[in-house]
Order: sequence, then C-alpha cells, then structure tokens
Amino acid sequence: MVIEIYRGKDIERLRRAGRIAAKTLGAVTAQLAAKMSTQRIDALVRADTLARGARPSQLGYKGFPASVCTSRNDVVCHGIPNEYELLEEGDIINIDITSHIDGFHGDTSRTVLIGKVSPEARHVVQVAERARDAGIKRLREGVRLGDVGFAIEELAKKEGCSVVSEYGGHGIGRQMHAPPHVSHVGERGHGLRLKAGMVITIEPMINFGKAEVTCDADGWTVRTLDGSLSAQFEHTLLITSQGFEILTKTMV
Repeated sequence: MVIEIYRGKDIERLRRAGRIAAKTLGAVTAQLAAKMSTQRIDALVRADTLARGARPSQLGYKGFPASVCTSRNDVVCHGIPNEYELLEEGDIINIDITSHIDGFHGDTSRTVLIGKVSPEARHVVQVAERARDAGIKRLREGVRLGDVGFAIEELAKKEGCSVVSEYGGHGIGRQMHAPPHVSHVGERGHGLRLKAGMVITIEPMINFGKAEVTCDADGWTVRTLDGSLSAQFEHTLLITSQGFEILTKTMV
C-alpha cells in the first residue's frame, strides 16, 4: 500500500479543491427545502461546481450516474438523486460533494434538517457532527488510525448511537479514493501511523439504531438494516507535524 505524501504546490492545489467543494456544499445546502427533488439538488451541485471551474468527481465514478450523493433518512451513503424523491418536512438528508480541479479532489458532506424534525433526528445529526470532530481532534503526525476510530466510536456509543463499520474514510488527492482506508471504529494503539503530508477524509456514518446496513438492488444506495435514521458529516484533512488542517471548512 503506497500512501502519497503531499508537499509544496500540491498542497496549495489540494486547498483549492477543498475550498471549492466547501463553497458548493454551503451554497447548495442553503437552498434545501421541502418539496425539492433530489434530482434538483444534483442539478444545483453540477451547475455550482462547473461555475467554480471544477467538475463533480462523483459523476461517472465506477458508473455512478450523478454529481452528488443525496442520502435521506435511513440511507447511510451513496444515495442516487432522482426526480421522484422529494424532500419532506421532518427529513434529514446528507449532501456529499467531491470537486475535482487541476488534478486534485476535495471531498465534504453535511446532513441537513428539513424544517421541524423529530428529537431522534436532531440527536443523530448532532452526534454525527460531534463524532466527526472527535475523530479530527485526534489527528496529528504519529497517531494511529485505531485511536481515531476509537474516539469516534466511544462518543457515538455514549450517546446511544452506532457507527457503520463497512464504510469509512479514505485517502484523497490525485485520486478521489486512495489508501489508506480510514475506519471509524478501532482500538487504541492499533492501525496505520499517520505522517505529515498525508491527506485523508474523516466521515463517520452514525445510526440512531443498530450499525448493520444493506445495499439496494441499484448497487449503490446503502441503508440501515433496521430502518433507523442515519447521519454523516465529512471533512478532507491534511496531516501536519503540529496536528491537522481542515481543507474543506464549510462556507458559502
């Protein structure tokens, strides 16, 4: 497994890709409302990404048919936008955007509340964001990925939620998905030791119910097996000698 170490001008290109993904995420999520179709979300992401001089990394990736993943309510990840799926009051939906520009990718997501939501929905969304941040806070040169996963899982369990283990974060840079795999569960003191210059995503998928998942017949859409709500937040991060740099700080 070869993990690229980024330096110099490549880091500036990574920052640019991350900023564009974050700006598109901020611009699109600010427009979400009940009655909007997920296909409309896809159109907004595609137009905004192109307007910023980038292209959607997800479009055509291993046959994925859209520019964004729209994962609503019990969908854990990789939801495919379509004209028939309309946002409803009380929904939660994760918008996962990856932008490609000048040879580099930036990847980020957030889960949005649509109108007035249930206490359960609000709870799982808040826990997902806190779990991501708990993992991020562990990042620095020399830390093992098991420590990162442990911190995420520990927080989720304390809040009565579970962490999906079948999917995780990943290396990113010249490729959208690259080594290493970043598990969001783990044991302290185990796993790959991080080095300055690595670029990874932290993106825990947090379920209100059990952690088990199932995949739809389309080969992409992953759902909670028990039908419970799922939420996710994601950043792209550069490991530094002092700690980390968030490359996808959310902005409009």
